[in-house]
This record gives sequence, C-alpha cells and structure tokens, in this order.
Amino acid sequence: MNGIIRVEEEKDYNEVENLIREAFWNVYHPGCNEHLIAHKLRKSPEFMRELDLVIERNGEIVGSIMYSYVTLHKDNGETKKFIGFGPVAIRPDCQGQGLGKNLILHSMKMAEQLSHEAVFITGNSKHYHKLGFESASKYGIYLDENRDGEFTFFMVKPLVHGALKDMEGILKFDEAFEPSKEETEEFDKDFPEKIKEKRPGQLSH
Repeated sequence: MNGIIRVEEEKDYNEVENLIREAFWNVYHPGCNEHLIAHKLRKSPEFMRELDLVIERNGEIVGSIMYSYVTLHKDNGETKKFIGFGPVAIRPDCQGQGLGKNLILHSMKMAEQLSHEAVFITGNSKHYHKLGFESASKYGIYLDENRDGEFTFFMVKPLVHGALKDMEGILKFDEAFEPSKEETEEFDKDFPEKIKEKRPGQLSH
C-alpha cells in the first residue's frame, strides 16, 4: 500500500519535523538541520503551500516534500522565479518501497499543471538522474560565482521545453536553507535526544 498523498496541515507540523529529522540524522553531517529548514521554510514568503505534501498510511505520515520559489539571477541582470523542492523525506522504516519516487513524481505533475517551468534541487545525482534531473551547469546555471566543474549535486528538470534557454546565471534558494549551527542546536532541544555520529560518506563541509 502506497498511502494517500495530501497537502500538509498545521496539525501535521510536529510529526513531519520529527520524520524529517529521523530521515536525515547523521546522513550528510553529524546530526542534521533539515527539520529546522522545514520549520523555517513554512514561514517564508517563498514557501509554496499548495505543493507542501505528505504521504499518509494507516493514519500515520510516512513521507513529506516541500516546495519553495527560487530566484535565478541571470548574467544579463534580470531575475526570474522558478521552483525547487526540499526537504523531501521518507520515514526510515518505510524507505526502499518507492514512496519517495511516487511523492516526487506526483508533486512534479502538480507543479506542471500549475504552469511551473522547471524544478531545481540539490541532492544525490544517482537518485535523481533516474527521475529526469540533470546537472544545472548544463544550462549555465550555478549556485555561486565559482563556476568551475559540473556540480553534480545541483540539478534541474525542465517541465516546459526550452524553459532554460538563455537562462545562464546564479540560482539562490531561500535563506531558510542556511540556518546557523547555533540556531540548529537550540531548535534541536525540543526533540528527543539522539547521538550525533561522524560517518563515512558524509559531506566534509
């Protein structure tokens, strides 16, 4: 059973933040900050409530995806809004069942129906290439001014043919994606204690 995909409600917030914390704990860094990102993102004017979705199974939330507007600062001085998703999380005991893929594909179909032109993400390319994402550097779009290399973790999927033509520039995600270490530690006090571990494969920065 895949479960029901629906829009997140305010009563779900704590359950979703706990789910996100469990899914990301010690994955990319010792501990995680993705649950705080979700908390802050909901308060941002760039947050897209209509694409804030959860998967519910037997009355429990087992997956979550959030979308927000991102801003492309084009090399010609213009700016343009696109969208991006993240955090996206599946409860650890439900991973490997195709729930994440279903949630992403369902949400991108909704985004397409809402006339959005392209979706930007950061993540593991081995997961997202299968879903049609490709390196944003292919289109001359980067996360910062250092444009050397391909940056395989920064990807995009056009939803409209030609949407990224002549769109070279720097993409900025919402500031909610960059909480401070101190802010994260303070926020984490409201959650059950967990051990932070340094593990192979974590990001070095």
